Amino acid sequence: MVAEGKCLVRHQNMVVFVKDVAPGDIVDLQVTKKRKSYLEAKAVKFHEYSDVRVQPFCEHFGVCGGCKWQHIGYETQLHYKQKQVKDNLERIGKIPLPVIDPILPSEQVSYYRNKLEFTFSNNRWLTYEQIRSEQEFNRNALGFHIPQRFDKIIDVQHCYLQPSPSNEIRLAVANYARDKDLVFFDLVKMQGFLRNLIIRTANTGELMVIMQFFQDQPEDIKGLLDFLLAEFPQITSLHYVINSKGNETFHDLDVICVHGEPYIHESMEGLRFRVGPKSFYQTNSAQAYELYKLTRDFAGLTGKEIVYDLYTGAGTIANFVARQSAKVVGVEYVPSAIEDAKINSQINNITNTTFYAGDMKDVLNGALFAEHGRPDVIITDPPRAGMHPDVIKMLLDVHAPKIVYVSCNPATQARDLEMLSEKYEVTRIQPVDMFPQTHHVENIVQLIAK
Repeated sequence: MVAEGKCLVRHQNMVVFVKDVAPGDIVDLQVTKKRKSYLEAKAVKFHEYSDVRVQPFCEHFGVCGGCKWQHIGYETQLHYKQKQVKDNLERIGKIPLPVIDPILPSEQVSYYRNKLEFTFSNNRWLTYEQIRSEQEFNRNALGFHIPQRFDKIIDVQHCYLQPSPSNEIRLAVANYARDKDLVFFDLVKMQGFLRNLIIRTANTGELMVIMQFFQDQPEDIKGLLDFLLAEFPQITSLHYVINSKGNETFHDLDVICVHGEPYIHESMEGLRFRVGPKSFYQTNSAQAYELYKLTRDFAGLTGKEIVYDLYTGAGTIANFVARQSAKVVGVEYVPSAIEDAKINSQINNITNTTFYAGDMKDVLNGALFAEHGRPDVIITDPPRAGMHPDVIKMLLDVHAPKIVYVSCNPATQARDLEMLSEKYEVTRIQPVDMFPQTHHVENIVQLIAK
């Protein structure tokens, strides 16, 4: 198994990528896409099933794009995630590497997410069997997008990604909307009333629900929100937003809190992290704690170090390591995330953190180092695209004794490590499984200055 969870086979000196199969399956293939250097194909007939296969536990598996590896046993998933990290670092990075530590598994392999976003649609996806039955189906749906079909939504009956009461809330909202003849969104014509439902759970037991409407219909909005509070009194933070834009993002829109506090909290080692409707927080809370503990361990803090936390987001890592540091400086592109980071320091009585908002390649400069001191440790946790070459150049110029590189994309991490190898040596590597049933893997790398 290789990139994006596809299997790789070779045919007449051509690489063929095959989706929705398992290593060891014996199949007939149909080519779906031709490129100069590779082909893409799908299985049209199975002659023999692989021993690594297991029975998927979700009725929507194979249609919903949320858990593409449910047909593979968890130990096998871990094996291929470990291999993915090794292959990327060796083939792309092409640098000397230590032995890679065994991947850290997730204790929870289902119901591990703390946030899900569901889409309303008046164009429910139907199976071939449903279409051929000529039975009449309600075409309103609340669920997830079909892969590669923005206009089709699967009407999810049960999702194994988020704990209770996520399923109960989604089903109740969908049934209420159908009973009241509320208009589900038309993703093609861009019209309708109900647009999105977002549910955030927390390890503190707090619960946030955000309703996104395309149109402002005060009576209908009030009726639905009142229904939610009556049916689910455990909701601690209830919001709605009117979004008539061409996309579902609402970071630039006003979110109205109608019940409870405008945020919920996650907890780690006695620290509380505020999570608002627009906040970023790692979606697997339990495994995020393990990830941050490993990051802190890789940093080797003694309480005397000046730490720079790049791509700090809401300052979770920065605040998590602050008690073991002399000073932490966090830098992040999104201003609202920096405000969250500052608040998280305040509510935890952390006084040795400073946060800056701006483009990393502009903010990370000599003036910043002159003001706060040269870093003893740099922690960097960039987005999937990795670090900008200008940021890497600055890291090489400042030449901190130690860098801890946390990545959600081992391929771009490997590219960056090759550039950093001019002045750094990779000394520890630790893959972490944050997202069971998917091909995604996190990886932590420790670099020591040469």
